[in-house]
This record gives sequence, structure tokens and C-alpha cells, in this order.
Amino acid sequence: LVHSSRILAMISLRLITLLSVLVILAGHASAFTSSDRRNLALPSLSARRSSDTDDSLAGPVILSARRSSDDTDSLTDRRSILGRAAAAAASSFLVLGGIDIPAAEAGIDPNALKALPTEGDASGSASRLRQIEAITTQPVNTDAVFEKLPSGVSYGEFREGKGDAVVQSGSKVAVEMSIRCKSFATGNEPGGVKYFNTKDDTDFNELAFTVGTGEILPGLEEGMMGMKKGAIRRIEVPSTMVFAAKKAGQLPLASEKNKDGKRRFENLFKTDATLLFEVLVTRIK
Repeated sequence: LVHSSRILAMISLRLITLLSVLVILAGHASAFTSSDRRNLALPSLSARRSSDTDDSLAGPVILSARRSSDDTDSLTDRRSILGRAAAAAASSFLVLGGIDIPAAEAGIDPNALKALPTEGDASGSASRLRQIEAITTQPVNTDAVFEKLPSGVSYGEFREGKGDAVVQSGSKVAVEMSIRCKSFATGNEPGGVKYFNTKDDTDFNELAFTVGTGEILPGLEEGMMGMKKGAIRRIEVPSTMVFAAKKAGQLPLASEKNKDGKRRFENLFKTDATLLFEVLVTRIK
């Protein structure tokens, strides 16, 4: 309400100034009467008559010319006054126009409002969106060094993540993930083309599972150990472990609408089946 009152006050002040300009212009314009216009016409009329009359009329013509000259000077003065008044009023209006209207935020940082609970958000979707935004704005290390584990799994951590909770056996985790077929590398995708990603192949851009229960291939779980919330890793699982996971039904599958992904998955097992998992941990419990 305070913000709206200040804006209305500014608008009212500008309107008053504009009305003042119009009143001044109207007052000076009324000074230009029809008699002023007739007086301006006298010099030319007197000049025409003087050329057709006797020299004895020269005196009245000169007097008329002087009066016309005086009228012209008076009109010029009025125009000058009018111009100065209009300029002054316009200057005043421009100065007032430069007044800054306060921002609608009224000194409140909108980012501070994101942490407040949302009324009616029983599902927690608004809170979930805030969590994802906080996760995705963390810096990423593009020079990650890959560490190879005894099993043949290797991983590089591109973002460390935050918090005390880490992925371990028994953790209930949710991830955003892409899976690349390393043997199908291209110039544009040197890590291999994707056959699966949570954005296109899941309903909520998320894959959830419990570590150590056999829901997902063990090689991926091994590469995720120690990750924190918001961490990003690229995990390479060797072909032998991928073949074993396929037989055990532990590989995420492309959705029906992802025709390219389904075709790539079928062709994957005709060659080297090494997979590259790009994993972002969004929840740990």
C-alpha cells in the first residue's frame, strides 16, 4: 500500500505540472487577439495606399507604419515571454519526470522468499523445485581426474556436492542420469550416444533406488559410493559387468517413445557394451 501511494503521488505531481504548462500556454495564446492580427496587416495596406496617394499623405502613412512597428514589437515580446514560460514549465516537468519511482520489491530480496513454505504444497513439489535449483547452480569442475577401482569401474567427480549424507550401502537415493554407449561415439558426442536419460524416459526426471538391493547394476552403485547431495560423477562400467546386469534385469530401459534409445540398447550387445553413466544425486536418505 505504501508503494502504491508513492506511485500515485508521483503521477499526481506530474499531472499538476502538465496542467500548469497548459494553463500558461492558454493564457498567453489568448493575448493574440484579432486586433493584433489586423494591426500586423497595417504596414502592407498603408504601403499600398501611399504609392497611390499624394505626398501629403506621407505623414499619416509613416505614423501608421510606426504603430504597426510598435504592434509588431509588442507581439514579438509576447512570443518571447510565451517561449520562455513554456521552456521553464517544460524544464520543470522534465526535472519532475526524472524522479525515480521506487522498485516494487520494496527492499526485499526475492531470493529470500524461496525458502518460505508454499501454502497448499502438500506434495512438496515447490520445495523439490527449490532443491533442484540450488543443486544445479553449484560450480562444476571440468578437469576431473578419473579414478579406476579394482573391479574395473572408473569414475571422475565433476562436482563434490554438499551436506553430511553420503551414498553408501542401504541409502535410498534419487538421481538424474544419462547413460551413453561408449562404443557408439560420434564427433559431436565423443562419450557415446545416449540410450537412456531420466528427462525423456521417466515421468519426473528422476530415478530412485536403494543401494545394495540389486535394483540397479552393482558397477554403478560402486562408482557412486561416497557421493553427496548435488554431486556429479561420470562413471564408466566395463562391458562384462553390463552384460551381467542385462541378464539380471538391472539396467534402466528407454521408454516406448524413445525409439532411438531402444534401438541403440538392442545394438549395444552386439559389440563392446561399456556404458558411461552421467549421474547427479538429488536426494539421499
